[in-house]
Amino acid sequence: MSTIIYSSPIFGPVHSRRLGVSLGINLLPGDGKVCSFDCVYCECGLNADHRPKRPLPTPEEVGRALTEKLRRMGEEGVRPDVLTFAGNGEPTLHPLFPEIVREVRQIRDALCPQAQLSILSNATQIHRQEIREALRLFDNNIQKLDTVDMDYIRMVDRPQGRYEVEKQIEYLAMFEGKVIIQTMFMGGELNGKSVDNTGEEYVVPYLQALQRIGPNQVMIYTIDRETPVSGLKKASHEQLDAIAQRIRDLGIATSVSY
Repeated sequence: MSTIIYSSPIFGPVHSRRLGVSLGINLLPGDGKVCSFDCVYCECGLNADHRPKRPLPTPEEVGRALTEKLRRMGEEGVRPDVLTFAGNGEPTLHPLFPEIVREVRQIRDALCPQAQLSILSNATQIHRQEIREALRLFDNNIQKLDTVDMDYIRMVDRPQGRYEVEKQIEYLAMFEGKVIIQTMFMGGELNGKSVDNTGEEYVVPYLQALQRIGPNQVMIYTIDRETPVSGLKKASHEQLDAIAQRIRDLGIATSVSY
């Protein structure tokens, strides 16, 4: 498959289905993937196939690269809608994540104050108070929750350490609404087992979890690019629209990316 590995701390701008014109910030090595999940649908490929050899970027490297890129974009008359922490894995795994977030906010305020600050995270580090505090600094604190079924999570999201979905729901609720839940819905099979999480057995407990978390928004989406394993399929427009309406019926704003 054609995996995407970002070679620089700063990449793009790219047009995001959910966020608009997004300038990416990659806190992982530029030659491989580092993630606490190993999702079978990840555009960066599977963890074992992209082991990095280069070190993590330093806060100084991130700040310098971001400043240079924003100045060049300004000279070209281009302004990003959003600065997005994403890239080659899970951003919050960087040991200096809170420090980098504060540095990026200062640069944003000075050079492109109109841009929102966003993060795409798998939520595996939100048990740490310092990470939760840093995440509160984002305009769009986007955290993943694909399902509340642990068997499905082990098969599809494949956590690389201890992961208890009930604990995750409790930690997500600690944001007191300042969180956006991002969920991948799909169909197909993996090793002869269904990975369709659009049915009632998955959707009903998922909706109950959303009620407990109380997010200010939910983003649901489906497969958009080639996946590192075969057999996965896009959820249909009708399936996504039906799930989105049920979330809206709970009083939660919901966006859909097909």
